[in-house]
Amino acid sequence: MKYLRPIVLLILLYHCTQPEKYPPLIEETSHLRDSTMAPFYHGVASGDPLYDQVIIWTRVTPADSMPDIDVAWEMAKDENFKEIIGTGTVSTDPTKDYTVKVDVDGLESGTYYYYRFHALGKSSMIGRTKTASSNPNEVRFGVVSCSNYEWGYFNSYGALAQEKLDAIIHLGDYIYEYAPGGYGDTTLNRKHIPAKEILSLQDYRSRYSQYRLDKDLIAAHANHPFINIWDDHEIANNSYKDGAQNHQEDEGSYANRKAIARQVYYEWIPIREEDKHYRKFEYGDLADLIMLDERLAGRTYIADSLSDPSLADSSRTMLGAEQRNWLIAQLRGSDAQWKVIGNQVIFSYLNWGLETFNINLDSWDGYPIEQQLIADVMKELDNVIIITGDTHTAWAFEATNKPFDEYDQLTADGAFAVEFGTTSINSANSNERFADSLVLLHEQKIVNSAINPHLKWNNMRDHGYMILSLTDDRATGIFKFMETIKEPNLEIKEVKSMWVNSGEVKLRVKE
Repeated sequence: MKYLRPIVLLILLYHCTQPEKYPPLIEETSHLRDSTMAPFYHGVASGDPLYDQVIIWTRVTPADSMPDIDVAWEMAKDENFKEIIGTGTVSTDPTKDYTVKVDVDGLESGTYYYYRFHALGKSSMIGRTKTASSNPNEVRFGVVSCSNYEWGYFNSYGALAQEKLDAIIHLGDYIYEYAPGGYGDTTLNRKHIPAKEILSLQDYRSRYSQYRLDKDLIAAHANHPFINIWDDHEIANNSYKDGAQNHQEDEGSYANRKAIARQVYYEWIPIREEDKHYRKFEYGDLADLIMLDERLAGRTYIADSLSDPSLADSSRTMLGAEQRNWLIAQLRGSDAQWKVIGNQVIFSYLNWGLETFNINLDSWDGYPIEQQLIADVMKELDNVIIITGDTHTAWAFEATNKPFDEYDQLTADGAFAVEFGTTSINSANSNERFADSLVLLHEQKIVNSAINPHLKWNNMRDHGYMILSLTDDRATGIFKFMETIKEPNLEIKEVKSMWVNSGEVKLRVKE
C-alpha cells in the first residue's frame, strides 16, 4: 500500500483542479446525473472481499474529454476518516471509460472499512465495505438477480442497502441488452439508453452508465461489497461460448461483441480482472462460496427441443471440462460447514407444467449428462446449498433429478442438496402477463406434485431478493418481496423463510 503525506494529497488535488481544455465529453446519460455528486456521479462500489483484500471502485466524469486523470483514494476504519489505514493514487483515462479500480490489501478480516476518492478538486461520496471473516458465527448474503431498468424501479436494491450483510451476491443479468420496448415497460419513462439494442463499445458503456446512475443501485453498492457473476444479458439473451439467441448475423461478429461485453463488465463492476470468471470465496470454516460461469467459459450451444439427439451426448457441457473439474475439486476439497454454489440457471430438474413450455433447455435440464455427473459428486457430500437466479421466480427445491424412484418427498431421502432460487429485482415474471389468481393456481399445481415432488415452494408473482443466512447448525433462505416496482417504494410486503438443518436436505418452512 502507498501512503501519502497530507501535503502530497493537497498538491495532487490542486493539479486535479487545473485540467487542460479538451473537447466536451458528450454522454447520453448526462440528464440522469445528480449534479451534487460531480464528478463522481456514479457513486462508489466495492467487491470481491477476501480476508485481507477488497476491490474499491468509482468513475470520474470530467466536464471535458481528458487524456488521463489522477485519482486519490483513502480507506479508514471510521466514517470520519480519523483512522486512515491506507491511501494511494491511480490514473484513469478514456480507454477505461474513466473508471477506477483499486485492490486494497493489508486489511483485517471481518472488518468494516470506509473509503472515498478525490479528483478534479472534488471528493466522492463515502462507501462502506467489509472484508470476509475468517472466523464468523454467522454469514449473511443478499442474493439477487435480473435487474432490468425498463421493467420498474430498483426498490430491491434500496432495501438491500439497509440490510445487515456480509456481501451481496449478484447472480447475473445486471443489465439487459435490449432496445427500448424490446423487453420492458416503457410507460414508466425508464427507457433504455442508447435507444437501440447494444452492440458497440460505446453502447455497452452507456447502458452500464444508465444503470449505475440509479440512486437505489448506488446505495446498495455504497453500503455492501458485491460478489458478481454474469449470466446471459450482460452479453445477449441465451448466450453461450460461440453464440447467442439474441445475436444475429447482421449484427457483426459474436466474438467481437462478447469481447466488448466482457471488457465493459470489468470496467464497471468491482471485480478482479482475471482470465477465469469463476472463483471461490472463503468465510472461515463456516462457508465456501463457489461462483460459476455458466455462459462464456465452456457452454456449448443450447438445444432447440427435447428431440435434439445431442442431449444424450457427453460432450455437451454447461461448464466446460476445465471449470467442471475445478468445481468438483472445490467441492471434494472443501472443509467448510456449508458449500454454497453461486449458480445462474436452475440445477434441479424442473417441469414448468405449461402446455407450451415444460423443460427449460437453457437451464441444467438442457445439459443432463453433465448435470448428473455433478449431482453424483454432491451425493458424496453434506451441506451443499445451490443459489440460483435467472428465472425471475423464487424457488425452494430439495435438489433431485429424474427419475424420482430414489427420492422420498416426505423424508427427503434421495435428495443431494438444497437449491434456493431468488426472484428478480424487477424483471418480468408471470403476473406481468397473467392475473395473480391464475399464477397462484399454477404455483400450487407444480409444487409437491407428481411432476415436481422435490419442489417445496415457489413464487412466480413478486419481485425482491433473498437473504442467505448460514450458521453452524442451519442454512436459511429468507425471501423478501417488495410492495411494488412501479413507483419508488422501499416497503416490503411479504417475507418467507425456509431452512435446512446441518447434515440434512429436508426443507422446513416457517409459516
